Amino acid sequence: MPGPFSFRPGLFMNDMKITLLIAASLLAFAVPASAGDLMAGKAKAGMCVNCHELDGSSQRPDAPHIGGQLETYLAEQLHHYKSGKRKHAIMTVIAKSLSDTDIANLASWFAAIKVTRTPPD
Repeated sequence: MPGPFSFRPGLFMNDMKITLLIAASLLAFAVPASAGDLMAGKAKAGMCVNCHELDGSSQRPDAPHIGGQLETYLAEQLHHYKSGKRKHAIMTVIAKSLSDTDIANLASWFAAIKVTRTPPD
């Protein structure tokens, strides 16, 4: 009877498959490099300041804070507004005017903003 550390080709291949699946899963959660142009995003963000501020720290109750959000999340939401999958009277109109490059650049800009929190004393 083989010991616990004996070479068994079938088990070795299963272990390799599991290892590769785990590695692929971890890579899916890795932070991707920025897809957009940061400075072009900052320039385009001028159209967002009325509701979200240039740094994404909205002071309006009807507009979310978007500064510091994940880039992929921001791009996905803008694409959803553009396609009509997500609806908002103002954002739908704005998103329809954005190209895919504009969306990538805006997502890059707002995601790059560092947000800090200071709890009250």
